[in-house]
Amino acid sequence: MDQDSHCAAERELLEAVSRITTSSTTSPSDEEENQPEAGISCQMRKENPEKDDTQDSSATLGPNSSMTTKELQEYWRNEKRQCKQIKLLFEIPSTRIVEHHLSKYVMYKIIILQTGSFDSNKSVIERRYSDFEKLHRNLLEEFSEELEDVTFPKKTLTGNFTEEIINERKLAFKDYLRLLYSMKYIRRSKKFIDFLTRPELQEAYGCLRGGQYTKALEILVEVIGLQERLTRGNPVATVPTLCAIVVCHKDLENPASAFEYGEKALARLGVHTSHRYYMPLLETMIALAYELGKDFLSLQEKLEEWKTKKDPIRVFTLKELAVREYVRKGIHFPFGRQRTLKQPLFAAATPSPFKT
Repeated sequence: MDQDSHCAAERELLEAVSRITTSSTTSPSDEEENQPEAGISCQMRKENPEKDDTQDSSATLGPNSSMTTKELQEYWRNEKRQCKQIKLLFEIPSTRIVEHHLSKYVMYKIIILQTGSFDSNKSVIERRYSDFEKLHRNLLEEFSEELEDVTFPKKTLTGNFTEEIINERKLAFKDYLRLLYSMKYIRRSKKFIDFLTRPELQEAYGCLRGGQYTKALEILVEVIGLQERLTRGNPVATVPTLCAIVVCHKDLENPASAFEYGEKALARLGVHTSHRYYMPLLETMIALAYELGKDFLSLQEKLEEWKTKKDPIRVFTLKELAVREYVRKGIHFPFGRQRTLKQPLFAAATPSPFKT
């Protein structure tokens, strides 16, 4: 009797799965097609069922499936996780008026939340009206057709600091950001991502160049979460930030944390061995692994393989690359000159295979 009940329960589950599968094969709406890459995995599986079957034959469902009820439940839990679309929500809960000797402006506090998440996944930034205005102007150069019906709040000659005007702009800017994010090509554009991350990154790199590694690290760790969510389709874009975090941890004598972020950066690079950060990152990771007592032979092999394929005449160390990020043109920097692999950065320095 127990066996019959178990079989009946399994048949009911299979029928429910069949109904879910049937309903999921309907064509995606326009809104679904306009979502980030992370939300398209379900559609790809629908379009390539044969490929999916060959990749995971044990997950094939049917009347003669040998999967147990528990296995079926776990399978569909995993499917649901993979199909879940990740979106960002924008809120502007408050503002503050900033007054300098010759200027006065309003700073808008922007909270960026990931759907289905809690405070651990939120990012907080501040932007002023001129920042939004510059973003809109830059986007119009590339996306004029997409933005032809978008109304941007105009400046007024008087009353810019009244509570009424500020509240109107809070709502307008919130809707503006949501609208931009809803457009696939705009949310993936460098101009949009720079608007949300570049000021904080510039501040962080400025602290790094000034030797304020603790403050730089604090900002970089805050930014990297948002940057990763904004660049899901292009993970290599986060490599410079991850490497800057490695440099900060290394100079703060936190080798274990530096190695952890270095592994993330290498994973993001993947097969992009021609990336400017690849070889300096490998050198740093070898030094860190040696310091931590980890196996560095595989990293050393990758470095030697890179040297045989590439011309290793002109390279930077990881720290040199980090301090060069976001440096304005025309500013002279002591790390501006490149060196050879056999040439130390400073004349008095002693060459070492683990020098980074």
